[in-house]
Amino acid sequence: MNVQALTVETSPIADIHQLILLLDGRTPLLWMRRNQGLAGIGCALRLEFSGPTRMTDAAAAWKQVVALATVTDPLARTGTGLLAFGAFTFDETSAQTSVLIVPEIIVGREDGQCWVTRIWETGQNTPENPLTLRPLGDEYRIALLPGALPPDAFRNAVSSGIDSIRAQHINKVVLARDLVGRVPAESDLRRAITTLALGYPDCWTYAVDGLIGSSPETLIRADHGSVNARVLAGTISRGADAEDDREAALTLATSSKDGDEHEFAVQSVLKSLRPHTSVLATSEIPFTVKLPNLWHLATDLEGTLSDGSTSLDLIAALHPTAAVAGTPTDAALALIRELEPFDRGRYAGPVGWVGADGDGEWAIALRCAQVVPAGGITAYAGCGIVLDSDPDRELAETKMKFRPIVEAFG
Repeated sequence: MNVQALTVETSPIADIHQLILLLDGRTPLLWMRRNQGLAGIGCALRLEFSGPTRMTDAAAAWKQVVALATVTDPLARTGTGLLAFGAFTFDETSAQTSVLIVPEIIVGREDGQCWVTRIWETGQNTPENPLTLRPLGDEYRIALLPGALPPDAFRNAVSSGIDSIRAQHINKVVLARDLVGRVPAESDLRRAITTLALGYPDCWTYAVDGLIGSSPETLIRADHGSVNARVLAGTISRGADAEDDREAALTLATSSKDGDEHEFAVQSVLKSLRPHTSVLATSEIPFTVKLPNLWHLATDLEGTLSDGSTSLDLIAALHPTAAVAGTPTDAALALIRELEPFDRGRYAGPVGWVGADGDGEWAIALRCAQVVPAGGITAYAGCGIVLDSDPDRELAETKMKFRPIVEAFG
């Protein structure tokens, strides 16, 4: 792949408290948690990938981009200098492309310090792009309706998945369903992003090439030789009051069905990371993570890189985990293709950013919707299916998981 040489300059600026207000309302680029993160404006370079080698191709192309770049970065901290936002498809057979996007302007904010990085094609004039906080556009509301897999068909798909598990063809499969709608022309996508960021501050709120969501699950974070991840699998709705809520968390923590589902996910991440690490440790037992609308069962992993892998190399090794596909992986993917009558696109794929040194942060694209330029929008939600799963309960779980996006847009 031939890529252009880029010139990159980072400098400190006064604190900008509202990163979202910097974004373009139609093509936002964002990676943020607790009002800290990265906002991208414009596009200096766009790279697209597809097929089974899309992530390793991206890793190779990114090294080429870095080698050709001229970077001035006096801050030299995580998130400064040359970086790209990225979103990758779930399935190698997807008709949608995977992307790395280098913005013309990146504004970063961490612990009260802000910086701006400007990026342009080497040999061209420095772009005149002032940092402007723009108010949100007019309010709008849309209805998201059942798509290619309506509720009854989803129940049938879950039943078929349980039959495959009972026949010992597979141990776990993650099945999703879709909601579809239309976003009004010229609508400001920052409105939905703001709702997600305010409602789910402990999640990664992201926007990359029309993929918008708030994910609770860190696929991988690579930072100066260390790696960490958070595995989420196993879900229950929040209680109606404090006592019910405590009971819900206890029910989740002691559920054999959710425990089995969670253990499959943890083991798949450990298996993928071990070849790349010299030390790899996990929290001793799963713990419950509280979100505004549900509880998740979680395990944290920490390790030390031993082979110089970049974050792009690591997402290639990790994806798809058992948390979003199932296990064994190949059998789970085959069953997903059989039972889901739609292309997942970038749903449940890696989304995040990568820096010039290869470090970066990547989440699994959950609690999300894909907005296309023509105005169509598709939201996705899925559940891990194991032997003890119940189709009605799994359908109810998807409704809980749709809630962030349905409320953000509707």
